[in-house]
Amino acid sequence: MTDVEPQTAPAGEEEPLLGAPGDAKQEERPLYYNLILGTGVVAQAGVWILAAIVWGSIFSNDLILFSAHPLLNSAAVLFFVQGLLILQPTHTAKQKKQGTYSHAALNSTAALLAIAGLIIIEYNKISHKGAHFQSAHAILGLITYILVALQAVVGVTQYFLPGLYGGVDNAKALYKYHRAGGYLTLLVMLATVAAATQTDYNEKVLGIQLWAVVVAAVILVLGVGARIKPNKLGWLAGR
Repeated sequence: MTDVEPQTAPAGEEEPLLGAPGDAKQEERPLYYNLILGTGVVAQAGVWILAAIVWGSIFSNDLILFSAHPLLNSAAVLFFVQGLLILQPTHTAKQKKQGTYSHAALNSTAALLAIAGLIIIEYNKISHKGAHFQSAHAILGLITYILVALQAVVGVTQYFLPGLYGGVDNAKALYKYHRAGGYLTLLVMLATVAAATQTDYNEKVLGIQLWAVVVAAVILVLGVGARIKPNKLGWLAGR
């Protein structure tokens, strides 16, 4: 290798198609640019395709009270992804603070939508005396709600109430686990959506295809995953 790199050089054949891991940096751009920075545009394509698949199927059929459940939960996934992308590439202290507040607002919106979706499905189950947690979708849904609740509690307390952890330094030491938990929660969310295609209601009414959900989910995961900075997941980076 030479000591001085040329200012302009074509991409090498071995350069990753989506860029190097974590290859996204906010620099001095406005915060909202984080939503499409780097492979953020790929993630946006995936999550909007996923939402369109669900919403298109819902509005192509007669609307009933239960229709609100997939509409609200798919909207929750959409907002959750925005909350993840808005914070992912922040760099300076000012950007991190702005990103954190936006992250909290977007994720709070996602959580409220998810709770509303939960209320709808519980009301539907109770009114029809239906059984709980029999399908893979229902079980994964429960796991998702638990993960979202844990993420919300830990995220809010470690940032706004660090004293609960013995101080700011101790709270910051948990950030990497909160980040990893966010990525895990996203994967479980997507698995829950995929499992929904195997429910009786989808097979008899909506007709959403599993392959379509999987393709959208893969696009989303590729877009988000390519922007992950391993050094921010200290235990993955050997720190």
